[in-house]
Amino acid sequence: MNKSSKGTAVVTGASTGMGAIYAARLARMGYDLMIVARNHNRLNQMASHITGDTECNVEVVAADLNDSQQLAALEEKLRNDASITLLVNNAGVGTHTSLIDSNVEQMTTMINLNVTALTRLTYAVVPGFINRGKGAIINIASIVGIAPEILNGVYGGSKAYVLAFTQSLHRELADKGIQVQAVLPSATATPFWENGGLPLSQLDPGIVMQAEDMVDAALAGFQLGELITIPSLHDESRLQNWEQARQAIIEDFSHNVPATRYQSSSSKI
Repeated sequence: MNKSSKGTAVVTGASTGMGAIYAARLARMGYDLMIVARNHNRLNQMASHITGDTECNVEVVAADLNDSQQLAALEEKLRNDASITLLVNNAGVGTHTSLIDSNVEQMTTMINLNVTALTRLTYAVVPGFINRGKGAIINIASIVGIAPEILNGVYGGSKAYVLAFTQSLHRELADKGIQVQAVLPSATATPFWENGGLPLSQLDPGIVMQAEDMVDAALAGFQLGELITIPSLHDESRLQNWEQARQAIIEDFSHNVPATRYQSSSSKI
C-alpha cells in the first residue's frame, strides 16, 4: 500500500462496463486496486492504463466466480489481505428474456453469480473489516430489486436479494465502522443489453443512462453515506417515503392473533 492510498479496493466484474469505470474512478480517488474478472488480457491492459494514469498499485486476478474452486481461492485471498478497505460486488449477469422463455440452467448460473458469489466474497472481507474497525462494501443491485415486474423474474429476485442483504449488513455493521451501500441502476449503456440480444438502439434513449454517469452518481452517493443509491431517481422524497412506509409496515407485522379480515366465519376452513 502506498503512503497516500486509501487501502485496496476490490472490484469484481472489472473488465468491462461499470466495473471497469469503478476501477478507474477509485484509482483516481486514491485507492490501490485488485481487479477481478475472467478476461486476463483485458485486466492486464486495464492495469497498465490505470497505473500509468494514477501510479496506484493494481493487482490482476483472473477468476471465474461461477467456478467454485476459483471462487474459493479468491475468498481465501481476500480473507488474508489486510490492505483491503473496500469491496465492490459488481460482477453479475442478467436477462430481459421472460421467465418461461429462459433456460433454467442459465438461471441457476445467474443465481450463483448474482447471489452466491456476492455473499461469499462479502463473508470473506467482513471479519477483517470488523477486526480493523473500518471498511466498506458496495453491492450493485438494480431497480428490478424493487420492481421485479420489469424484467426477468429470476434476475429481479437475485437483485432483490442483493438489496435485502445490503440492508441487513447495514443494520449489523454500521456501528462497527463499516459502510455499506446498495446501488440500484436503471437502464444503463453497458454490454448487458447486447449480451441479451437486445441492441441499445432499440431502447428509448430517454431512459438509458451512460455508464460513466451512473458510476459517478453512485460514488457521489457513497461519499454522502447513502445506504440505497438510485442514480436515475430525481425525486429523492419518493425513496424516503417508500422507506418510511416500509418501516411503518414492519412495526405492524408482529401480533399474536390474525388480522380481522381473516377471522370472519366465511373464511374459516
